Amino acid sequence: MNINRRQFLFLSGISTIASGFLSGKLSNSNSLIESATAAKPVKKDLLLRFVSVADTGTGTKGQYAVANAMNFYHQQNPYNLVVLAGDNIYNNGEIEKINAVFERPYQPLLKNGVKFHACLGNHDIRTDNGVPQVKYPGFNMQGRYYTFSQNKVQFFALDTNGNADWKNQLIWLEKELSLSKAPWKVVFGHHPIYSSGNYGSNKNFIKTFTPLFKKYNVQLYINGHEHNYERTRAINGTTYLICGAGAGNRPVGRSQWTEYSTSDLSFAAYDVYADRMEVSAIGTNNRVFDQGVIKLKSV
Repeated sequence: MNINRRQFLFLSGISTIASGFLSGKLSNSNSLIESATAAKPVKKDLLLRFVSVADTGTGTKGQYAVANAMNFYHQQNPYNLVVLAGDNIYNNGEIEKINAVFERPYQPLLKNGVKFHACLGNHDIRTDNGVPQVKYPGFNMQGRYYTFSQNKVQFFALDTNGNADWKNQLIWLEKELSLSKAPWKVVFGHHPIYSSGNYGSNKNFIKTFTPLFKKYNVQLYINGHEHNYERTRAINGTTYLICGAGAGNRPVGRSQWTEYSTSDLSFAAYDVYADRMEVSAIGTNNRVFDQGVIKLKSV
C-alpha cells in the first residue's frame, strides 16, 4: 500500500505539473494573439488616404518596382486615389504607349477601382501638346487644369509647363481657392517650387504661387520633375513634397528648409484626419523611410 501511495502521489504531481504547463502554454498563446491584434490599431477618424507618384511612364523595371510597392501598400492600407504628377508617358507623351507605361504596371490597382488623377509633365506635351492624355479616361483629367474633392480634401491640378495658359489658369486658381470650403487644400503640378535637386527652386513660381498658398491656406504642394523624394518643412504654412522617383532616380541635396531628401525609388502616402495629415515615404522594399505630419494650420 505504501508503494502504491507513493506511485499515486508521484503520478498526481506529474499530472498537476503537466496541466499547469499546458495551461501556461495556452495562456501564452492567447496573449500572443491578443498582442498581435493590438499591434494593428484601427485608424479612427481617417477622412482620406491617398498616394502620390510622378515621372513614372517608362515601362521599365524601376516603374514596376514602385508600382508593386504601391500595390503591396494598398493591400495593407487600402486607398482609392493616386495623384500622378506628370511625365506619365516617356519620352514624348505618345498615347499609344499607354498600355506599357500605365495600364500594365498599375493593373492590380486599376482592377481594384483605384483612380489616378494626372497632370501634364514636360515630356507629356511633346505629342499634340498633351491633348490625348487630357482626353484619356484613365487619367481622370477634366482639362489641363482642374479641381476635384474627396472627403473634406480639395485637390487642384495645374499645368506648370512653359506653354501653359498662365493668365487664365492663375485667375481660375485664385477663384477656386477663394470659393473652396474644404479645410484641406492640396495643389499638384509637375514642376517644383522648392527643390534641392537637379533643377533647383523656381524663383518665378515662388513669387507666383506662395502668396496664393499662404492667403488661402494651401497645406500641401505635390510635384515631380526632379527624380527624387524631398519633403520640406512648412514654409509659410505650406509643405512642398517631391515624389518624382516613380521609375528612375537622380541625386538630391539638402536645403535649409529640407526635412528629408533621398534619391531612392519611392512613392508617398498620406493619411488625412480632421486636424493633421500624416505623410509616409515608401521605398521599393515596402519600408517607410520618412514620416512627417502636416498640420491643418501652421506657420
